[in-house]
Amino acid sequence: MSLANDSVQVVVFSLSGEEYALPISKVHEIIRFTQPRSVSASEPWIRGVISLRGKIVRVYDLATRMGLGGERSASAKIVIVESGDDVTGVIVDAVEEVLTIDASQVEPSPTGDSDAFESIAKVDDRLIVLLNPEGLFGGRTAGAAPAEGLDAAAAEVAVEA
Repeated sequence: MSLANDSVQVVVFSLSGEEYALPISKVHEIIRFTQPRSVSASEPWIRGVISLRGKIVRVYDLATRMGLGGERSASAKIVIVESGDDVTGVIVDAVEEVLTIDASQVEPSPTGDSDAFESIAKVDDRLIVLLNPEGLFGGRTAGAAPAEGLDAAAAEVAVEA
């Protein structure tokens, strides 16, 4: 996430009571939660696939990916994110707002997972973790090797859709 213009717009959402954000330039759309079709996957955060206007989209449980527990809320959404040449859905508890963050409000992330966590924004009394969509799912973009069984299941869903 580049703050070259001294500010960036982000979509802020909640996961297990904490606030996270993705750059608005990477958010394709936000849709109501629908149960993804399960697929065989070695990673527990891969929830399955959905058909979005005829295109098969992988869906990841962001809370599980980040080690947060808890049940999904009734207001859960799927945020469709552009990551490299791919489009991916991530399940979040709720979408809060679109926010403009100034460079002066941002500090480097102290976490060791620098691929997923870009930085932390201090906005008034809030701490918002700014995520890196390209690094968030370990290189799972177009052309990357999918989880075992994902392509076959995706093809099966495509035929049914």
